[in-house]
Amino acid sequence: MHIRRAQLHELPILESLARQIWPSTYAHIISQAQIDFMLDWMYSTKTLQKQLEAGHEFYILNTDGLDSGFMALEWVEFEGKSELKINKLYVLPSLQGKGAGRALVNKAIERTQANKTSSIFLQVNKANEAKNFYLKLGFEIREEAVFDIGNGFIMDDYIMALAL
Repeated sequence: MHIRRAQLHELPILESLARQIWPSTYAHIISQAQIDFMLDWMYSTKTLQKQLEAGHEFYILNTDGLDSGFMALEWVEFEGKSELKINKLYVLPSLQGKGAGRALVNKAIERTQANKTSSIFLQVNKANEAKNFYLKLGFEIREEAVFDIGNGFIMDDYIMALAL
């Protein structure tokens, strides 16, 4: 497994991966209409470019020559201190449970430590099995939150944090 920082011209790879991964991840949790809405809203190349320009860091996981997952990181302020937010972390279903997600989280930990920050947080849908993965890695549920994202859709999430 190799992780590289994504460049502007590689953002379509992230959009393509999201469109491959999301249906299997969320089909049993949210409607197809909400999946389509969220993919267009959060994972279009145009949206990803705006995030890149705003300072988000994107990483692509490559396994055996195949781009197979990605992660987005954002530095934010929480309670007066800087924290790293994992905005997106997805791997192809065929690689789940094989260390790919852990490799991406380790990259986030590396970036956190390099910036002398002491914690990472993320949002995960309450019904997403990934929450168990994050719990195994030492994340704790900080709070529950419901976000109105428009078009009659909500995100019902746990906000999870990892202290380093």
